[in-house]
Amino acid sequence: MSGLGGETSGVRVTGADPAAGELATAARLLAGASDVTLLAHVNPDADALGSALAVGLALHRRGAVVRVSFGEPAVVPESLRDLDVAGLLVPAADVPPAPPLLVVMDTGSVGRLGPLGDRVAGTTAAGGQVLVVDHHASNTRFGTHHYVDDRAEATAVLAARLLDLLGEPLDEPIARCLYAGLVTDTRSFRHASAQTHVLAARLLSAGVDPEATTRPLLDSHPFGWLAMLSTVLGGARLEPAAARGLGLVHATVRLADAEGLRSEEVDSVVDLVRTTVEAEVAAVLKETATGGWSVSLRAVGRLDVGAAAQALGGGGHRLAAGFTAHGPAERVLAALRVALDEAPEL
Repeated sequence: MSGLGGETSGVRVTGADPAAGELATAARLLAGASDVTLLAHVNPDADALGSALAVGLALHRRGAVVRVSFGEPAVVPESLRDLDVAGLLVPAADVPPAPPLLVVMDTGSVGRLGPLGDRVAGTTAAGGQVLVVDHHASNTRFGTHHYVDDRAEATAVLAARLLDLLGEPLDEPIARCLYAGLVTDTRSFRHASAQTHVLAARLLSAGVDPEATTRPLLDSHPFGWLAMLSTVLGGARLEPAAARGLGLVHATVRLADAEGLRSEEVDSVVDLVRTTVEAEVAAVLKETATGGWSVSLRAVGRLDVGAAAQALGGGGHRLAAGFTAHGPAERVLAALRVALDEAPEL
């Protein structure tokens, strides 16, 4: 494998960037690795899996043994399958108990790895390295090395910086993985900085077809999705006095409502609920197969839902976060109301 200089492909590592040292260390770890396991969080989205596959594909081309995986569900989300052009994805059961280098992408805590969380302890106990690459402000820094920058709109941005520093070209297969992460985590570039738009332009110049890449991720649903929306949105509730008086709108997706639908369909509900103009915060409670709830939170811009999620055992960003809970839905909502009333205003 090739070495790593202090400046590669137009990317300079300087003291001006607080994360520059972490970036350089992360790139050196990857550059010297011959066996790499990359993990995304459970129920992986396009940013988590796209970032892992982009870095994994580059390392695979450099001659490393590479595997990419996630703890749950048992199958790859349908909308993300085409990103794995080199067959790097492996079932969770095939992930070694103690990989020599474990790279955890877009994951704020060990708990978000689900049944693969024990690989972190296994790797460190065996003397291996755990590199955490993430953009969540709530990251608990559970690895041996970290490249965490909560100013980045997506982990895909950090993955692109790593690949640049490694001197790896962003060709179409890699660029498509990164673009998938960017377009989803920036809400179709509505929350993207000028620098991220420049990165997107690079990816498009590499041959990414934005329509073909984006449609399966954001604009393609089975007919049954409409019936689910009818039921779920019909039961949505608006609480103008909640969330410090800024308003809370919430909806609940029961297992029966989502029967036969992909997890992607259920995850998309919050983007419709959040359009409620009378509410600063939107919440969607999604019933899980284990009898619990996965709760997605979104804010318009005045309340830190990341802090609320952290108070409830979860995490995320100031305007997009989530947590898991057990118990009756009304009890979960009651705890959420308290956490939102205590969350700081932005």
